[in-house]
Amino acid sequence: MKITAFLLIQIPLIMISCSQTEKQTTVSNPTVEKVISLLCEKDSDNKPTIEKGVRQAAHLWLPTDGSEDTFVQFCTDNYIAGTMEKEQVFLKISEYLEAIFGNYNEMTLRLQQNVHEATGTLLPIDERFAAYDPATHFSDDFFANKLAFLIVLNFPKLSLEEKENLGTDRLAWAYARLGDRFTARIPADVQQACATASSEADVYISKYNIYAGHLLNNEGKKIFPEDMILLSHWNLRDEIKADYSLGSEGLDKQRTIYETMKRIISQEIPVQAINSGDYDWNPFTNTLYQSGKTVKGIAEKTVRYEKFLNNFKAMQTVDKYTGNTFVERSFSDDMEVSVEDAETLLKTCLSAPELKEMGKIIASRLGRDLEAFDIWYDGFKSRSSLNEEKLSKETRRRYPNAAALERQLPAILMQLGFSKERAEYLTAKIEVDAARGSGHALGAAMKGQKSHLRTRIADGGLDYKGYNIAIHEFGHNIEQTLSLYDVDYYTLNGVPNTAFTEALAFVFQKRDLELLGFTPAKDQLVALDKAWQLYEIAGVSLLDISVWKWLYENPSATPEQLKDASVRLSKEIWNEYFYPVFGKKDEPVLAIYSHMISYPLYLSAYTFGQIIEFQLEQYLKDKNFASEVERIFRLGRLTPNQWIKQATGQPLSVEPLLMEIREIIKNEPIN
Repeated sequence: MKITAFLLIQIPLIMISCSQTEKQTTVSNPTVEKVISLLCEKDSDNKPTIEKGVRQAAHLWLPTDGSEDTFVQFCTDNYIAGTMEKEQVFLKISEYLEAIFGNYNEMTLRLQQNVHEATGTLLPIDERFAAYDPATHFSDDFFANKLAFLIVLNFPKLSLEEKENLGTDRLAWAYARLGDRFTARIPADVQQACATASSEADVYISKYNIYAGHLLNNEGKKIFPEDMILLSHWNLRDEIKADYSLGSEGLDKQRTIYETMKRIISQEIPVQAINSGDYDWNPFTNTLYQSGKTVKGIAEKTVRYEKFLNNFKAMQTVDKYTGNTFVERSFSDDMEVSVEDAETLLKTCLSAPELKEMGKIIASRLGRDLEAFDIWYDGFKSRSSLNEEKLSKETRRRYPNAAALERQLPAILMQLGFSKERAEYLTAKIEVDAARGSGHALGAAMKGQKSHLRTRIADGGLDYKGYNIAIHEFGHNIEQTLSLYDVDYYTLNGVPNTAFTEALAFVFQKRDLELLGFTPAKDQLVALDKAWQLYEIAGVSLLDISVWKWLYENPSATPEQLKDASVRLSKEIWNEYFYPVFGKKDEPVLAIYSHMISYPLYLSAYTFGQIIEFQLEQYLKDKNFASEVERIFRLGRLTPNQWIKQATGQPLSVEPLLMEIREIIKNEPIN
């Protein structure tokens, strides 16, 4: 998962659609027309840009900014007519914004360090500082000093259709992305409220550890290593994946973890069983023990959904300043894909008839009927036949601590085909930290700053779960470095949306065993694995959207009502799209994902990322991996459609993956 400390909060609030603010503007239409006429006298060749810039600036102008005469004077004084002068001003603005955003990013990085990294006991003061967003007054300040108006006037926001027609004109793309920067006025207190809600949810999730060594199976026996601690949901899910190689013993563990997941979703889990090894807990009976004696458990009740609801309420306060919902902003503005198109793609993935055949293949391989947790079936990967403890022994030997992993990053890149010079260049800009949570990649925001690779590293070294996550995050770091340091214009740094950085992270993660010296899986198994992963994450993504839509339909919902709705919707999606494959109804498993609590509406990025990854892999098959990765991620933040076309020559579609699955099922024996 990719995070940029400052941009995590700031981008969704500033880079949003231009719509009516809470207060009415004071610039009349006659004044707008007058300004357009005056500027066209200076620069008659650029009337469309002038009209767009003046109208957008007028829309954002409030009584506190001055009279209509002040608006006229500002526009006539600050419109840049010359092409060369405009480019010079643009480059200067880019330098200044890089300095501002970079230093905001650095401040936020330091403020959140103790929350994100395993630096010892987390104190309440750490959480208070982590919740502070130093950038909350950025938008207010830039409108107050009118720098935002200067940018809007000269670099207005373009529609998605207009961006699609920019082709390969890099400077025009750079101007367009600057035009996305100031399109609404969100007060500082509203931004800080969003930052606080997000930080509190993040802290809650980062401490949601299950002490697996104290879990009891259906027979009341301990079946996990005494010192095993699993973060929800990431490590719980990954333990299910790891247990496929253990036969009946693994099945017992999987069923125990799934019962744990269901108790978390329903909030029946005792609070004593969260982030504590002081009690033994049987999730099947929901019975708590201490020193062999039954003790009364105190149910968590609704804390999980309170955090979700706090994020909703915070984002809802932004709506009145933008005229659209957080759902619309997340998709149409941030992802540049409509929520309707996203849902159509998700449902296409979930409805593919090939999935029933895949389900039969998996059931045959397992020698049993499918169970709900088999959405995480991992048997198509090479590692499914490998003992995870042996893999962990090797990863602990190689990477006993964060410093050892950081030293080995150049060698990992060289194994992937990067030259020594390029490997050292890229990895010199990446720092490895031991994570308090499951791990993430935190990007830089200005040159000279490092990206951070964070993964959970125990005292004994990096286990395989942590290593697998680290390789995923390393893919993010490479994207973050290439698309910041090597992109031609600062305003183009990054990728179209988070799905595209997830795609490169998946490309790296897929090669984790090869990097340890194991033979890669057969192509047919890779395709089957990808399709099954896509099936699972598409269901979770559709639930994420459905719950947010439900909240907007029920804005006064209580945490208890949100919990009930989340469980109901997860079962409805399961019954429609998973029951035909699994043969079991009313399973709530889709609601376990922690992203729904701490990273609102992020999950769809994984679905799109899986599809993009497959297209990238198909394209990279007969290409030089390293040079193509560098070329592709230097494209920067184009629109999704333009990026994938320029990267691979093909439009974004799930059909190539489904076609390959059809051919595999039709022609190939699955061993």
